[in-house]
Amino acid sequence: MTQYDPNLDPRRPVVDPGDHVETVETVVTGPGVVTETVERVVVRDSNSGWWIAGILGGLVLIAVLWILFARGGAPQTDEEVLEARLDAAEAQAQADAALVQGQVAGAQASVDIARANAAAAAAEARAAEARSAPPVVIEREVPVPVPTPAPAPGPAVVSPTAPQN
Repeated sequence: MTQYDPNLDPRRPVVDPGDHVETVETVVTGPGVVTETVERVVVRDSNSGWWIAGILGGLVLIAVLWILFARGGAPQTDEEVLEARLDAAEAQAQADAALVQGQVAGAQASVDIARANAAAAAAEARAAEARSAPPVVIEREVPVPVPTPAPAPGPAVVSPTAPQN
């Protein structure tokens, strides 16, 4: 076994006169075994934590001052508030006009779709009528009198069944 001097160990920290040194002795006993270790803890006083705290405190103070003094100019006057309200009312009126125009366009599109559907239904009805069987003509031996319309007191009035644009 080799003996060495622990005071000459290069890993051992150098103790300055201002350092605080603590010695911890540990004794471990087991079944038939006794182990003893001695550990020296060197605590050096440092004030770098205070420097970091001071710098952060200064930065916070600068940020607070920046927020307080960078708010802008003087408060708005009544004329500026009135002008802003007029601008907002004008923007709202333009938005309402656009909404009405959109609703009118939607209604017109609905009318156009209804007309197209009616035209398609009429065409289908005409096609179904054309496909139907030819009419059966029944001849009578006695002629049937054809009714004549009664004379109207004034001009005839024709009213449309579909809306006119």
